[in-house]
Amino acid sequence: MDRALSQQLLGIAVVLVWLTGVVVVALGVRRRWPQQREWSRKVIHIGSGPAVLWAWGLGIDRWVALPAAIAATLAAAFNHRFRLLPAVEDVGRHSYGTIAYGASVAILLGLFWPTTPGAVAAGVLVMAIGDGLAGLVGPQLSSPRWRLFNQGKSMAGTLAMGLGGLTVLALLQRAAQMNGMEAPGLPNLVLIAAVATALEQLSVLGIDNFSVPLSTGLLWEFWAR
Repeated sequence: MDRALSQQLLGIAVVLVWLTGVVVVALGVRRRWPQQREWSRKVIHIGSGPAVLWAWGLGIDRWVALPAAIAATLAAAFNHRFRLLPAVEDVGRHSYGTIAYGASVAILLGLFWPTTPGAVAAGVLVMAIGDGLAGLVGPQLSSPRWRLFNQGKSMAGTLAMGLGGLTVLALLQRAAQMNGMEAPGLPNLVLIAAVATALEQLSVLGIDNFSVPLSTGLLWEFWAR
């Protein structure tokens, strides 16, 4: 078998195993804590993000990554309609977040993969880690709270989003530089994290799952030149 094809098949297998493990953990969380419906969704939300790192590290090509992202988006839309995996969608509010998330990832892959994988990874992981932490930390800690377009927000969750996003960006900057790639400087990383945190405040219908990854990836690419 051709070595390049073998590498692609290995990358696909690793990503599929990773994502399957994430879903299994989410279903286990759902069964163990059925009253905490948001937790299983956050496991999916956070756990799926590192798949982009596997794809980057294993050199998965565009012809594999982009169709896979489109297929995942279509699967999310199907699940949104029929609730085959409630652990992904059942959050007690009307949201197109999983569909928007998949669509934003597909757009980033179409724009930047594989020439600027850092931009794709930044968009995916800031949303996965930053927004995921905001959803977990915010409800658990006592802090000032407010509502925007009937969406509850908190100081603790907002700080978790900002600091989590900035940490992710700083780590990706280091990874990009180690691989000989350009990356934004620290002041620009702070600005990217601030923009992502601001956009996360506007989460009606899950639109932040589209705006945050896309803006983060675009800003990374712009400031990495």
